[in-house]
Amino acid sequence: MSTPVLHATPELVTTAWLKTVVGDRVATTLPKPADDGTISWANGGFVTHVVAGGSSNIYVPLRTPVMGLSCWAVNPDSQKPPWGQASNLAEAIVAACLDHDNVPKTRLSLPGNFPDVQVKSAYTTGDPRRVPDDASPYARYDIPGLVIAWTEVPS
Repeated sequence: MSTPVLHATPELVTTAWLKTVVGDRVATTLPKPADDGTISWANGGFVTHVVAGGSSNIYVPLRTPVMGLSCWAVNPDSQKPPWGQASNLAEAIVAACLDHDNVPKTRLSLPGNFPDVQVKSAYTTGDPRRVPDDASPYARYDIPGLVIAWTEVPS
């Protein structure tokens, strides 16, 4: 039996690209608090993402998923949400998209035996917006769409 060929996924590529912007504070879900209630990402915030749409090119191996992003911040010692910290994460992502000289030079290594990918472009489809519906000390800014155009690098 042969080993199946692994292909990059929108979640893997988005996580890898966002790590170049915000560090290891990114995943598809928020980390759970520790048993003692501490929140590991409280000092720097966190970014979560989900596939919201997009498509693959039918003629060339170019992927262009649209990812919904949430930028989170929390102040566990207060009921006042740290809006500025969540906004700063979102704006750092927007600024990285506007770094037009460096985005197409970005080659990302994915975990395990997944192939590397070459990022061709990254852009947002809307400005970050505050999500004020949470009564907890969590602050959240959403970016309605982040498009990262990429191709797998042949091995």
